[in-house]
Amino acid sequence: MTIRHIFVVGAGIMGNGIAQVAATSGYGVTCMDVVPAALDKARTTIGKSTARLLEKGALTAEQKTNAEAIAFVPDLSQASAADILIEATTETPDLKIKLFKEIDAAARPEAILATNTSSISITKIAAATRRPGKVIGMHFMNPVPLMKLVEVIRGLGTSDETTSAVTELCRSMGKEPVEANDSPGFISNRILCPMINEAIFALQENVGTAEAIDTVMKLGMNHPMGPLALADLIGLDVVLFVMEVLQRDLGEDKYRPAPLLRRMVDAGYLGRKSGKGFHSYQA
Repeated sequence: MTIRHIFVVGAGIMGNGIAQVAATSGYGVTCMDVVPAALDKARTTIGKSTARLLEKGALTAEQKTNAEAIAFVPDLSQASAADILIEATTETPDLKIKLFKEIDAAARPEAILATNTSSISITKIAAATRRPGKVIGMHFMNPVPLMKLVEVIRGLGTSDETTSAVTELCRSMGKEPVEANDSPGFISNRILCPMINEAIFALQENVGTAEAIDTVMKLGMNHPMGPLALADLIGLDVVLFVMEVLQRDLGEDKYRPAPLLRRMVDAGYLGRKSGKGFHSYQA
């Protein structure tokens, strides 16, 4: 199928990043969020991001103009114009299931429905729709404009045609698609989040300070960012959710979330988005 128009559901960090990349890749883009402030922030964020990339020579003036043409809307009333809808909302299973029922009803029958979920079963999400063959996972990495990877996850009923169309879409957006099975955490978070969780255990047990732990992993293992700083970037609530999914669905204690992680989430210390996590951030 030919994809010309992309409808992004959710204007947060991931949603506005996906919208930006889609628009600068030449697609017509609509970005939807029920919170007006989120739409305003997304418009501002995309404007600043594209201005920086233009200044660095990483974008053309035409690409920036395309990003400025993104339509920001408060509901799904324009969803029927899209060839693919990409959901990028809160990592909450009940919310996503409810939302996918609404997206399914609003979208054209032939449209693809994709989710940016980092851990929730694609098969379960697809079962809430009337088109499981056209439901697929597109797990972008943060920050979307800079990171090359997209995990492409097939549900049990996802068709070859849908997978092929999404794979080509990723490539046309300058991304590298890598197919993963519909298993808890997929490939990325099955490996990444347990590493972050172990770093939190190390901090909890006073093996080293947050700065020491991150520095060891950066200088000793050549990671571009330490695991605790990365947890702050991802969001501690998201890391906790992924670990809970891994522990529940794989049934192994090695995936038990660190108690310190739970306490910090309970306190509202969620990382960059709250201004405080394992490190502090200025607003």
